Amino acid sequence: MEQERPDPAGPEAPRPGLSRRGLLGLLGAGAAGAGLGVAGGALAGAIGGTPGDGGGSARSFPFHGPHQAGITTPVQDHLHFAAFDLTRSATADDLRELLADWSYAAARLVQGLEVTPEGAVGGPPLLPPDDTGEAQGLPASGLTLTFGLGPTLFRGEDGADRLGLAHRQPALLEPLPLFAFDLIEKGISGGDLCIQACADDPQVAVHAIRNLSRIAFGRARIRWAQLGFGRTSTTTRAQATPRNLFGFKDGTANILAEDAAALEEFVWVGEESDQAWMRGGSYLVTRKIRMTIENWDRVRLQEQDEIIGRDKGEGAPLSGGGEFAPVDLALRSTTGGYVIPEDSHVRLAHPGTTGTRILRRGYNYVDGSTGIGQLDAGLFFISYQRSPAQFAAIQGSLAGDAMNEYIRHISSAVFAVPPGAPEGGSLAEGLFG
Repeated sequence: MEQERPDPAGPEAPRPGLSRRGLLGLLGAGAAGAGLGVAGGALAGAIGGTPGDGGGSARSFPFHGPHQAGITTPVQDHLHFAAFDLTRSATADDLRELLADWSYAAARLVQGLEVTPEGAVGGPPLLPPDDTGEAQGLPASGLTLTFGLGPTLFRGEDGADRLGLAHRQPALLEPLPLFAFDLIEKGISGGDLCIQACADDPQVAVHAIRNLSRIAFGRARIRWAQLGFGRTSTTTRAQATPRNLFGFKDGTANILAEDAAALEEFVWVGEESDQAWMRGGSYLVTRKIRMTIENWDRVRLQEQDEIIGRDKGEGAPLSGGGEFAPVDLALRSTTGGYVIPEDSHVRLAHPGTTGTRILRRGYNYVDGSTGIGQLDAGLFFISYQRSPAQFAAIQGSLAGDAMNEYIRHISSAVFAVPPGAPEGGSLAEGLFG
C-alpha cells in the first residue's frame, strides 16, 4: 500500500511513490510551502473505464521488462514525442531522482491510472491536483512510454562533463552528422532526455507527456515536442501496412517483433557495448521530414511509382509480385535499364544496398499551414537500431534519392534508450553505479 506524501517539516521516509521533488513539481513552485503533509483523499485514482470519444482501447502494455515498451510493441495510431533539457542547476542526483519519478509515474499511467493515488480529484482541495485530469474516464488505450538519454546529457555543447557522468557515455552516443540536403533547425533538434508516448487515443498520449513534464519541474523542461497521427510502419505481422502522406504504403519491409533473430542483430544492444547499463537497450533516431505536398501531388503516377520503387496501389515492388514479394534489384527491363530505378527510394534504402536494417515506427504529422498557404506536413521519422551507424549508412545512401526533390529534413536527434526497468526498479539504474 502506498504511503502518504512526506511532511516537509520532517525527514522523508522511504516510499515507493514520487520523490519530494516530484511532488513539488506536480504542485508547482508557488505551492512549495502549502502544506504537503495534508493527507490525500480516499479516491482510488483509477482512470480506466469505458473507451472515450478519442477511440481509446482497453489494451495495456507493461512498463517493466527486459526491453522498454514502445519499440517492438504493436504501433499505436497516435504519438506525442517530447525532448527535454535539464536545468542548469541539475545534478546527477537530480537526474537519478527524476528517472525514478518518471518510472514510478509511467508504470501507473500505462495501466490507465493517474500519476498518484490522489490523482485529479482525490487530494486536498486547497492544493493543485496531482493529475491534470483530462484522461479521467479513458482506458489505458495501449499507452507506451519510452525514455531516452541524449549525448548532451553527458557532455554539453562545450564538451564539459556537466553531471560527472561523461565516463558513462556510450561510445556510440554522439550527435548525428549533417547529411546531404539537411536543413536542420536547432530549436527542434537534440535534447538531454526524451519521452515517446504512443497510444490508441491522442488525449491519453498528451496526458502522459503533460504530467511527466509537471513531475520534471525544476529539474528538466521541454525543449521541443511533436504530435503525430497515423502510424507509418508496422511492428507485428497482425498489422496492415499503413500509408504516408505521399499516399504510398510505408514500412512494408520493417523488422517485426516476431523476428527475434533480426531484433538481436539490428535492434538490441549486445555485450559489445562499452557501457553495461546499455546492454539490452537500443538507440533512437528522430528526424522531422517536411514534405512538399503540393509539388508531389502534381507528379505523374508513373513517375511517383518510379521515385518510390513500388506501385502506389498494392505497394508491390516494381520488380513484380505482391506487396511482400522480394525486391529484385538486378532485374532489368527490355530497354536495358533497371526495373527498380537506380535513384529510387526502395533501391537506395534496401539492405542489399546499405548492408543493414533498422526498426521504424514513425508517424504522419500536420502542423497547420505555411506562410504561403501550403500544408506544413510530413513524416516524423522514428527508428531504433543497435548502433546509430546503421541509420547513418542508410541516410548516406539516400543522398541520391529522387525523393529528395520533395522532402526537407528539418530536425534531427539521437538518444540512448536503456533496457527496460526491472519490476520495482527504475530506468537506467546502472548508469549511476
